[in-house]
Amino acid sequence: MLGPPPALVNHWDPAAHPLQVRGDGMRAATVVLPTHKGHSFRYLAAGDYWFDDDEADGHDGTNSRVNT
Repeated sequence: MLGPPPALVNHWDPAAHPLQVRGDGMRAATVVLPTHKGHSFRYLAAGDYWFDDDEADGHDGTNSRVNT
């Protein structure tokens, strides 16, 4: 059984970027980011638990970073 839909922020458009349920039960979406830039992100779980990606390209204090 899936929980409630995840909360999304930062101008997220769920109609443009729908989260798809993967075979392992996780949800995922693919977005295209501008190239040659760094982008900050975090994950939100269970409605109020924010966490970073340990395998990100870097970290900027409270966020994970991905370089494109």
